[in-house]
Amino acid sequence: MTQAPATPKATRRQHDREIVALAVPAFGALVAEPLFVMADSAIVGHLGTAQLAGLGVASALLMTAVSVFVFLAYATTAAVARRVGAGDLPAAIRQGMDGIWLALLLGAAVIAVVLPTAPAIVELFGTSDTAAPYAITYLRISALGIPAMLVVLASTGVLRGLQDTKTPLYVAVAGFIANGALNAGLVYGADLGIAGSAWGTVIAQFGMAAAYLVVVVRGARRHGASLRPDAAGITASAQAGVPLLVRTLSLRAILMIATAVAARLGDADIAAHQIILSLWSLLAFALDAIAIAGQAIIGRYLGADDTEGARQACRRMVEWGLAVGIALGTLVVISRPLFLPLFTSDSLVKDAALPALVIVALSQPICGVVFVLDGVLMGAGDGPYLAWAMVLTLAVFTPVALLVPGLGGGLTALWAAMTLMMAVRMLTLWLRARSGRWLVTGATR
Repeated sequence: MTQAPATPKATRRQHDREIVALAVPAFGALVAEPLFVMADSAIVGHLGTAQLAGLGVASALLMTAVSVFVFLAYATTAAVARRVGAGDLPAAIRQGMDGIWLALLLGAAVIAVVLPTAPAIVELFGTSDTAAPYAITYLRISALGIPAMLVVLASTGVLRGLQDTKTPLYVAVAGFIANGALNAGLVYGADLGIAGSAWGTVIAQFGMAAAYLVVVVRGARRHGASLRPDAAGITASAQAGVPLLVRTLSLRAILMIATAVAARLGDADIAAHQIILSLWSLLAFALDAIAIAGQAIIGRYLGADDTEGARQACRRMVEWGLAVGIALGTLVVISRPLFLPLFTSDSLVKDAALPALVIVALSQPICGVVFVLDGVLMGAGDGPYLAWAMVLTLAVFTPVALLVPGLGGGLTALWAAMTLMMAVRMLTLWLRARSGRWLVTGATR
């Protein structure tokens, strides 16, 4: 007997179940990094405004140093998911191991660059004389944890591609708890100040990396995948990540330009910007949870040669992104008077942050669509287009942001420029998704 085709309603329910099963655990894992920063901000913020301003600059620099290599997670997720869809698990895990070895090599290189250049980098971003020493201290210590952070990215990509987002959730929760306890103990208990916050984060990151490696190595042995570094495989992983590296560098350049502009507005504005950026990152990762589901699901559908399933999943995930964006924006508006006192008691910082938070709230539906479409195209391996689109967005954003101080605009104007940036991203991604050119099937793209 021929099975009746699934109805549109049944198809939506199937996609909803897949999205929820992957996105809900992914959310917990994704928020680990911004929650680390938010915990640091809450603890350091009560040391003083100069310390919080220093943390704002240093954490933005540190997250840039790590996030430029986010392709270790995203490209690996897409590649592994395609192999899963094609039914080749040993090859999927072997590809993931190449990404982990690449992460270790890149982490060592980043440390070699950041440690000697930290003072010059902090000065380049116009940090005030009072905040600069704290920024340098935090940046140099935290840089030692970069290899662990990159291993976490690569290992997370392997597990996501295998349709497992629960393990990253467990590791992230444990890491966040350890980070908070270590930071509080080292900052106040050991009286190490901002240096204690940095050391706490480093220790937590290495613990998370060790936990991921145990899980991935066990999976590799179970499926007969080699653990040894393979030069050809590592090189191929690096080459596949180049377009996403360009895309991420452009995005990080946007965030760094925003931080540099905020630093030139004064200590109160950069401190407020740090608080808002921490919240914005948390909201972005919440939305990106749906995008992570998109990467895994789209990669699996395309690996199984199911273009119609990929198209329908994309449509449903966009609907989810828009709905979640509206909900998050509403939550920001309602909670903003209660949110700010958690991070600062300085009235100048609060006055600078309150109106900018309204702009952040209004932009969340746009962000929801952007992050979902970004994840869909990553899952399809459409890196070259993502790179081109982000370079275009950077070209639009830069002159607008740099005009803010000269025209007498404050932090609210800067975040209005950030909203413009997200609108440009939404347009470029929507045009690509509509074209259907990303629907390329097979175990490899």
